[in-house]
Amino acid sequence: MRFEPTETGVYPSLIYPPYISTVKRGPTQEPLRIRAAEPVQANIAASPSLILPHDTDLTSHGQGEPLGEKIVVTGRVLDEDGKPVRNSLLEVWQCNAAGRYWHKRDQHDAPLDLNFFGFGKMLTDADGRYRFVTIKPGPYPWGNHHKAWRPAHIHFSLFGSVYAQRLVTQMYFPSDPLFDYDPIFQSIPDLAARQRLIARFSLEQTVGDQMLGYEFDIVLRGRDATPMDL
Repeated sequence: MRFEPTETGVYPSLIYPPYISTVKRGPTQEPLRIRAAEPVQANIAASPSLILPHDTDLTSHGQGEPLGEKIVVTGRVLDEDGKPVRNSLLEVWQCNAAGRYWHKRDQHDAPLDLNFFGFGKMLTDADGRYRFVTIKPGPYPWGNHHKAWRPAHIHFSLFGSVYAQRLVTQMYFPSDPLFDYDPIFQSIPDLAARQRLIARFSLEQTVGDQMLGYEFDIVLRGRDATPMDL
């Protein structure tokens, strides 16, 4: 069975007043729905040459070990019918353990880690699975309102196998006390959809005494779609 690509409550409203910047940049007119005569089956093909050594290990980009809690994140990328999305490019980026991004626009009072740049990329395998090693990111202030702090999160960019599956989203960690106070997380109307953005702790994926494991499955479009980033 096929479902509409956007189910009610799954995707955030493009203008959400508690997230202040959306009031100025969000579209004020209704989007136009364009239906293709025939669905495109595949038009994005990623080459393995895109993946460089250490791209799947964000902790190996410096001259030494980065500071913070080392973790492994894995999961499956699925389409709206529950089938694996194979050989698909997935990119991730995040702040460091102190809550600061390796970017000139991030100048808040937290230290940079010279051994952690916070970006990586990978391809899904034949089962639609991805896996990467990183440092658990810290929360950080973002100036949206008084005492505005973002929950710890990792950004994901997925290309799928067709342009209609393109998704940029965020993965959060279980039991974060900042969920109730974060307009970006709360901009998704449906509670069940918000929960799909929270990774599951996995003892199975935990690697000995080296790093804890988390699982985060992503569904591109459909009734159980992973919500997009606002």
